Amino acid sequence: MYQDEKLVCEDCGAEFIFTAGEQEFYAEKGLVNKPKRCPECRKNRRSNNRRQRRMYEAVCSKCGAQTQVPFKPVPGREVFCKDCFSKEQPAE
Repeated sequence: MYQDEKLVCEDCGAEFIFTAGEQEFYAEKGLVNKPKRCPECRKNRRSNNRRQRRMYEAVCSKCGAQTQVPFKPVPGREVFCKDCFSKEQPAE
């Protein structure tokens, strides 16, 4: 039913193969357009689009170590370093 197809990347101009397996996957997901970028350019585009998380300096409430957290620390609320945070979490 599906056959491998040669496509040209619109970003870098390289040829790449849109495999029969990929075509089947696209069809299962209801995707009707063929990929316009080669796998490498798709990967680069995804990584460039990811939001870079801002980190804030803080002092661990438990051990006093300097650490970075992905949220703005609020005075009066505890902040833990990665090690202390993982020790506080219940075992699964």
